[in-house]
Parts: sequence; structure tokens; C-alpha cells
Amino acid sequence: MNDFVIADPGKCIGCRTCEVACVMAHQKEQLLDKLTVENFSPRLRVVKTAKVTTPIQCHQCEDAPCAKACTAQAIVQQDQSVQVIQGRCIGCKACLMACPYGAMDLVLTAAPAQGESKVEALKCDLCRKQDEGPSCIKVCPTKALYEVRGSKMAEQMQNRRKRAALGVMSNR
Repeated sequence: MNDFVIADPGKCIGCRTCEVACVMAHQKEQLLDKLTVENFSPRLRVVKTAKVTTPIQCHQCEDAPCAKACTAQAIVQQDQSVQVIQGRCIGCKACLMACPYGAMDLVLTAAPAQGESKVEALKCDLCRKQDEGPSCIKVCPTKALYEVRGSKMAEQMQNRRKRAALGVMSNR
């Protein structure tokens, strides 16, 4: 099973610290001083409504609709997560339309060699290139975000089934 980050809407205060941490974790060092509203592109988005405030990000689906929709095979299962291989992305928007959670974004980036722009798919990558794990989790002041390891989840489900079976037996 894939790992994923989950949010507790009851704890989220909508401060957007997670968004800032995400951008800072993925921004190239030389571009940090050039951040603008236009190029501020977090891989999760805090959604605020009258009833709930919570970050929305990739669920790292096991049978990812975005990966199935990607005609360039740029979205793959890798390292217990769903990852975008930017070199393959053609910016076709199929993943954007396929994601049931609205967790995919398209961003305009500068192509390093040609000096031209390129549209790329952007989603939570669980900060796999950082040893410390997802930046959003580390900075959340209310601890509303936490990572669920797929390997641990399978074990937890097995334990729940055992408890449920024992509960059935004790009710007889």
C-alpha cells in the first residue's frame, strides 16, 4: 500500500503554513528570492468553506486515476507513492481532469535549456527527496497533518479485523 498524508479538519486553522513549507521545500535555491503570487505553487491547497477548513492533497491512490489518464506515462507508482516524472509530462491536462480530489495542478515552468516555458503536472510527492519527510507535517502548528505509512496501515487493518472478530465472539 502507498503512503499518504492525511489532514484532520477539526485541527486545521487555515493558516496556510503547510502551503508555504511545501513551496519552500520544492523551490530551487536560486529562485527563493523571486517568489511571487504567480509562481507560488504548493503541492497541497488549503480549502476554506463555511463548514470546514482543510488542506487537500494527493491521496496517493493505489489505482491512481491520474496515472491511468496520463497518455505520456509521466505518472507512476514509485517508492510507495504516486510520482510525476516531469521529463515525460506533456501538459495535456488529462490527470487534472481524472483526479477525483482536485489534487493535481498544472504550472508553467521555465525549460532550463531553451529558455522557454513548459506546462507540467504538479502534485504532492510526499517530499520523497527529503530525508525528513513531508515538510507540511513538520510545520503545522496544530498537528493537523500526519503521514500514514502503507505498511503500517495494513497491520492496523489486520488488528482491527481481529478486534472485530473478538467482539463478535464476546457478544454470543
